[in-house]
Amino acid sequence: MNTHPQATLQIKDKKYDFPIYNGTEGPDVIDISALYKETGHFTYDPGFLSTASCESSITYIDGDAGILRYRGYNIDELAEKCDFLSVCHLLLYGELPNEEQSEWFNRTITLHTMVHEQLQFMLRGFPRRSHPMAVMVGASASLSAFYHDSLDINDPDQRELAAFRMIAKMPTLAAMCYKYSIGQPFIYPNNELSFSENFLHMMFATPCEKYKVSPTMAQAMDKLLILHADHEQNASTSTVRLAGSSGANPFACIGAGIASLWGPAHGGANEAVILMLREIGHKSRIPEFIARAKDKDDPFRLMGFGHRVYKNYDPRAKVLRETCNQVLDELGIRDEPLLEIAMELERIALEDEYFVQRKLYPNVDFYSGIIYRAMGIPTKMFTVLFAIARTAGWVAQWKEMIEDPKQKIGRPRQLYNGATERHLGSKKKMRKSA
Repeated sequence: MNTHPQATLQIKDKKYDFPIYNGTEGPDVIDISALYKETGHFTYDPGFLSTASCESSITYIDGDAGILRYRGYNIDELAEKCDFLSVCHLLLYGELPNEEQSEWFNRTITLHTMVHEQLQFMLRGFPRRSHPMAVMVGASASLSAFYHDSLDINDPDQRELAAFRMIAKMPTLAAMCYKYSIGQPFIYPNNELSFSENFLHMMFATPCEKYKVSPTMAQAMDKLLILHADHEQNASTSTVRLAGSSGANPFACIGAGIASLWGPAHGGANEAVILMLREIGHKSRIPEFIARAKDKDDPFRLMGFGHRVYKNYDPRAKVLRETCNQVLDELGIRDEPLLEIAMELERIALEDEYFVQRKLYPNVDFYSGIIYRAMGIPTKMFTVLFAIARTAGWVAQWKEMIEDPKQKIGRPRQLYNGATERHLGSKKKMRKSA
């Protein structure tokens, strides 16, 4: 006997009942999996904005209230009290690690940070001016050619090993992409450094002299990675799940996720912030661009303000605002022209009635772009850093999907509006018409 509450759908004079399921938080869902079988109809939902594609216990978002939680923990608390690898453990296993688990997990990830030596020859096949995301798509997916002992998605041990490898090797690949683009030698991982220290060392060290990673920069990087680690069923995560639903190997799935993340409407938003600041060019031109942003007939938009999910203040931005100030103070570069423009835009957005009423607050992309810029990370690398962080969420979501007994291959439907059945004429008529 069905004990779930029912939603009734009436089509013409016939009624159909569908069960309603409750999550622990968030909107209830109507199970329409039998809709086509029962009614001969599909639903129409462009962008799947009203469709729950899966069950998940990893990340919860309430955009109206400005809430983001990983496994029940608020994002600001995690960013304040945890390091990135502890959050990776939380995403993968559902719990923060104790001291023994933390030591094991950190050591395991550290020992997988090196990549196969032949990967450098693949990178050398790209032009040095290539966008690093193009290289990352190929490099991450190509890992499946090197690590055959973690491709069996039906083996839990191999799934776990693949997850370790993806989290560990993504910073190494990213740093190699950067070094190759500027003509510098690759810097190998250093097992004595933390995850974020190691990445910054691989990015900015050279064989010529010792390079000491600033604790402030490493801590800022750790917070950036934590804040970007997962974000529920966004475009790239959904891409990873959809690719994985076909049984594709995990490295290929992550490569697909990186390709999706590359889009300017998704992972490229913080890059767009810097491009906008360059377009403004000088603090004296800010009023002109503010006026354009308020003009509904002007296509110009202020990048890095407001969020399609968060109708309140982006909870990640609250954390990064403080981090941004710490980084700028450490580096002493507040008089850098683009940063001056950014800080003035922030002040206006937090005080101007137009922005406050519409809740167009600075978002995570606004602050992350400024921090990356201050650290000396090139604009084209911004989305690559996003990919490093989001890999943790991708592998957790992929693992959850594979282990879900209700998982099926993804097969969205469509509303067809093309030509109806047509027929070819005789061969003779076809020749004449040609």
